[in-house]
Formats: sequence, C-alpha cells, structure tokens
Amino acid sequence: MNRPTRTLAAVALVASMLGAASATVAADAWPSRPIHWVVPFSAGGANDLMARAAAEGASKVLGQAIVIENKPGAGAVLGTNLVAKAAPDGYTFLVSAAGVISNSMIRTVPYKDSELVPVAMIGLAPSVIIVPASSPYKNLKEFVDASKKGAGLHFATAGTGSTPHFVEGILDKNYGAKLDLVPYKSGGESVTAVLAGQVDATSEASIVVLPYLKSGKLKALADTWTTRISAYPELSTAAEQGFPDIRIAHWAGVHAPAGTPVDILDRMAAAVDKAMKDPATVERLKGLGIEPIGGTRASFVKFVDEERARLGAVVKATGMKED
Repeated sequence: MNRPTRTLAAVALVASMLGAASATVAADAWPSRPIHWVVPFSAGGANDLMARAAAEGASKVLGQAIVIENKPGAGAVLGTNLVAKAAPDGYTFLVSAAGVISNSMIRTVPYKDSELVPVAMIGLAPSVIIVPASSPYKNLKEFVDASKKGAGLHFATAGTGSTPHFVEGILDKNYGAKLDLVPYKSGGESVTAVLAGQVDATSEASIVVLPYLKSGKLKALADTWTTRISAYPELSTAAEQGFPDIRIAHWAGVHAPAGTPVDILDRMAAAVDKAMKDPATVERLKGLGIEPIGGTRASFVKFVDEERARLGAVVKATGMKED
C-alpha cells in the first residue's frame, strides 16, 4: 500500500471512529428534548388512549416530555409514513397497531416495512363481537349457524383491512360463516349501525363497546382475544366457545425509524414496560377494557413477527385487497 492510500485509509478509519463516538455520545445524552409519538389514528380511540397512558408513564421514567401527535389518514398509512421517513435520532416514534402490520399486504404504501423496527408493546383491547340487544343469538355458535341459512347475515366493518374485517375473514374461511360485509368509515359508525339494527353484527374494541354492554344497549357474543376481558370477565372468548382460530385484538405498540441507536430503543422499551406495570395505570386501563402488557423489546419483536404471519395468512386466504 503506497503512502497516499495509507493516508486515505487512516483518515477513513479516524472518521469512522469519530462517527461511532458521536453516535454513542448522542445516545448517552438522550433524551435532551421532547420526544414525539405519532398516533396514526384520530384522538379518542383505543390506540390513542393506550398511547397517552404509556406516554405519561414513560415520560416520567425518561425525565422528558412525550408529545402525542395524531396523524390519521389513509388507513394509518399517513402517520406511519411520517415516522418511517423521520430521522432515526430517538425523537420520533410510531404508535403502531395491527393495521400498521397488515397495511403493506393489502394496499400500496409509500414505505417499506423494514424502515420501521419494533420497540415496545403497550397493551391491547380485545375485540368483541356484538349484536343488537334484541338479537336472538346468545353465543357465537348460534350466530354462525344462523348465517349459513338463506342469504346470510350482514356484518359491519371499518373498511378494508380493519380489525372487524379480519374477524369476518376468519369466521368465513375457517368456520363457514356466510356474512355479507357492510363497510363503514370507522368502528364508531359500525357500532352505531348495530345499535340501530341496520346490520346484524360487527366487532369492535372492548373500550368502545363496554359502556353499551353494561347498559344493555348491545349484546356481546364473544371476546376475540385469548383471554377474557378484565373489566367484563363474564364474556367468554371465541376459543372457549369452539373457535380457536379467532385471535384478534386492537393492540398498540411502539415502533421507531430503522437505524435508531439500539441503546435508545432499549431505554424506550424499558420505560414503556415500567409504565405499563405501574399499579395506578394498570387499574385505570383495565377498568376501561384495556389490558396493559409492556415487556421487553425482544418479546415485542416476537409478537410482531407472529402477528404479521397470522394476519398475512388471513389476507391470503380471503384475497383481502383495497378496493
């Protein structure tokens, strides 16, 4: 190696070392200013409420404010893309959901899934299959059996790729239910349609439907997650009723732009985990129908991988695509 080449190599090595040192210093100093969590849904929904509870607790652990920014639009694509394209400096995170995981399977998105990395699980609100209070069906089996007769039954969704769309897809492909999809713009509109008797059923987050169930305005057929809802334990799960393939929930987690320093990811995950184990937070969220989870970054990575595989199988089996 001649002298100019050796000099260039030495300069490159020093630059690399300085860059690594700079990144380490930045990670050590983090967070030195407010952190932004982008919620790709409107305020007031299950994802937003879980985000705010986690942000409040995590900010206390980190000693820095966490600002919630609601960026709804295009089925969560708008907010997700903002974070995917953000600087990986630990100051912008995405509050993710099942729809964020499945979007690229259903519609064209302006980002790659690899541009986002899982950080932490916040919690989940089990989906509940609901019917009008006057409905004759007492459980999920009666509903599915009835749907197989005649023209079938009407099932409301919040659009292509929404949680109720996945519930309907599993009931159809795995259990032979005959359901006519009726798409609405939101889960709230779907619930209103059931209340008015315009459709036979839908599924929606426990946090949304519990007030209607407790007041007798709606009837619940099944909890679609693997465990019963802490605030409504009398409702059995779909699996307990003989429908083990139904495993759907409205969950919230935290993702970061790819390239965010690992130390920052670990510290954020630890802060969220601690927030989700705070007794006051746990009691408040469970009372709303939300199950706090938390956990390690590795456990959330595993959850996301499994969720992607499960939802992907439903998309493939049903041919689910954006209209």
